[in-house]
Amino acid sequence: MKLVTAIIKPFKLDDVRMALSQIGVQGVTVTEVKGFGRQKGHTELYRGAEYVVDFLPKVKLEIAVAEAEVDKAIEAIISAANSGKIGDGKIFVSSLEQVIRIRTGETGEDAI
Repeated sequence: MKLVTAIIKPFKLDDVRMALSQIGVQGVTVTEVKGFGRQKGHTELYRGAEYVVDFLPKVKLEIAVAEAEVDKAIEAIISAANSGKIGDGKIFVSSLEQVIRIRTGETGEDAI
């Protein structure tokens, strides 16, 4: 089992969610986050004062998937979140040692 974590632009969330549901992914955890990478923020003008926005709004998706489904999930995220511009995001894949469904006590891939 793997945990796929994707950091994407907020306006791409619906596209990514639809792409994941089309390949059969049933559960996604979404968190609104802020951060920066190569974009390094930008300057904005507010009421005549210029200020630097260091952290940009992003959305963090966490998806637990069976090992056989990882590549399909990654491809779905990339195809839906890619705009070709800087700041499209990143995908991280890490191992899940154990998953337990609290309601039923199911473990492993049955709990996903």
